[in-house]
Amino acid sequence: MTNFDYLTQRQQSLQEHQRFRTLIPRELDGVHLIEPDGRRLLNFGSNDYLGLAMQMRGHDGNHDEQPLVDGDLDLRTTGGSAASALLSGWTNQHQCLSEQIAELEETEAAVLFPSGFAACSGAISALAEAGDLILSDELNHASLIDGCRLSRADCVVYPHGDWRKVDLILQQRRQQYDRVWIVTNTVFGMDGRIAPVDRLQVIAQRHDASVIADEAHGTGVFGNDGSGVCDTFGVKDQIAIRIGTLSKAIGSQGGFVAAPRVVVDHLINHCRPLIYSTSLTPAAVTAAAAGIRDILSRPGRRERVQKLARYVRSELSIEAASDLEASVPIIPVVMGTDSRVIEVSSQLAKSGFYVPAIRPPTVPEGTARLRISLSAAHRSEMIDELLTAIRGLM
Repeated sequence: MTNFDYLTQRQQSLQEHQRFRTLIPRELDGVHLIEPDGRRLLNFGSNDYLGLAMQMRGHDGNHDEQPLVDGDLDLRTTGGSAASALLSGWTNQHQCLSEQIAELEETEAAVLFPSGFAACSGAISALAEAGDLILSDELNHASLIDGCRLSRADCVVYPHGDWRKVDLILQQRRQQYDRVWIVTNTVFGMDGRIAPVDRLQVIAQRHDASVIADEAHGTGVFGNDGSGVCDTFGVKDQIAIRIGTLSKAIGSQGGFVAAPRVVVDHLINHCRPLIYSTSLTPAAVTAAAAGIRDILSRPGRRERVQKLARYVRSELSIEAASDLEASVPIIPVVMGTDSRVIEVSSQLAKSGFYVPAIRPPTVPEGTARLRISLSAAHRSEMIDELLTAIRGLM
């Protein structure tokens, strides 16, 4: 029998440092979650920024001054797609959703992935090749990092948001490479920071490079039409490759890449997570299409969650680099040590609030934090109750 003692030793080390993670089965009920012991906690740990996932489950729980939409969504289509997209798993519904996303993103084409992680790691590893250079923000999501590692390109990690460093690197090294890719999240999921995608795009044009922007936390929350940060900065028509998720503000499951047709065709033919994965389920496709329609027709949702974000930051005296960044519904409360953040998160749970404790290696050493995630479905009194509880523990 294989000896797994080395795994046991590693897990004991994690336990000693309070970093051992387990899966905890919880029930979701609108803006609440129910712990295994029956405790009902207000959920501030979800990425359901607009409350659409709650609505699709049939209960958004919102009775605030800006109520969410009424009516049930048609999710009667059940079961799996039963095949990869290139076999029989790409239905008329998948095609319609991809066209809907391409229209939202104002680009030629889009293709769907089984997850946002697959979209990020798959797209980058399929596009970047030997002889290329990737410049990757140091706080990029793990899926982007894995895509860089899987590609055969050289990769340089630049300091977070440091567009001047990107420019300097390309001044020194651009001529050594066939192609250059600048890879960044637009909104960073553990910090709530926003990338300077407008400046990165200027640098990309100057050095004949291409920006790949991951709008996972931007889609649905930012932009005049809800398409994300690139639209807010006015560079949506210049950044040709944009990756997104259907699993956060859109309220469903899956991911996508929106890009020129030639790029999408390349992914269809060479992207392993797309080619060798079963395609999205019909229910996920239906839910995503409904979510996008709602984002386009009801901008009040994103206006509300942005307003809540600005309010919480102001009340907790958490600074932001700009008014736009102050509107990000991801709010970190840095505690420093693992033991401290675990203690505070546990105390908040006893008071009726679920606010997850984020520890290394997800965030850098010494920056363990609470991660408050806001939703348009949170009522104002819920926010004030959370703020009171946090202040009492600081």
